[in-house]
Amino acid sequence: MNNLYSKILGKGDKHLIILHGFLGMSDNWKTHGNIFAKNGFKVHLLDQRNHGRSFWDKEFNYDVLAEDLFIYMDEQNIKNSVLIGHSMGGKTAMEFSFKYPEKIKKLIIVDISPKKYISSHDKILAGLSSIDFKLIKTRKEVDNQLSKYVTEAQVRQFLLKNLYWISTGQLALRLNISILKNSSNEISRQIEIHKGFNKPVLFLKGENSDYILNEDMKVIKKYFLKSKIMIIRNSGHWLHVENQKDFINTIKIFLKF
Repeated sequence: MNNLYSKILGKGDKHLIILHGFLGMSDNWKTHGNIFAKNGFKVHLLDQRNHGRSFWDKEFNYDVLAEDLFIYMDEQNIKNSVLIGHSMGGKTAMEFSFKYPEKIKKLIIVDISPKKYISSHDKILAGLSSIDFKLIKTRKEVDNQLSKYVTEAQVRQFLLKNLYWISTGQLALRLNISILKNSSNEISRQIEIHKGFNKPVLFLKGENSDYILNEDMKVIKKYFLKSKIMIIRNSGHWLHVENQKDFINTIKIFLKF
């Protein structure tokens, strides 16, 4: 059986699981995980399939991502947990909440709604797919190649975190790019909603992000019956990085620690 890779921080029986976004990994959330662990939670930083150190598989959709999470919780003997999901991880969390509501104590969705999005990853995926590691041997060379497709240095630095040395002088990506390069439509699709979720949910929106619009709030309120939406000032889609202080403080109030 394939198992998700996890980095576990803290101890105890108050579980908090964090799901990264598309092309991210658990390491992106290590700083936040340590903060939550110091406040009494046993924090599980997960790599979703085809990302980070988790297994690769040709099947990649929200159904299997939610099932992976269920299997992980069963293996770890987690009866219920606080669940935080950013972007793609937020959609995984929403899919999971409708299928297994009994497994969730509280839900935190970071800058994403259940709706269908227009894919915004095509250039990034084309750039990652263009890297020939037989010819490219340094991180700087990878950055130069990516810059032909991705002009934002901050985005490239985020993507470069997926690089690792498989042997002396040989770089590789932890991402299963052969599968992910064809997954934009799947990642952007709407989460199918069949009934309301009746536990506390916090949606966090970056002030400068357009991922959650005013017209999305009606759908959010309709299907997440105990939800509230908070805006993190001076931040975009990566609000947990761009304004970490307000991000953490807002969650502290919601989780009451």
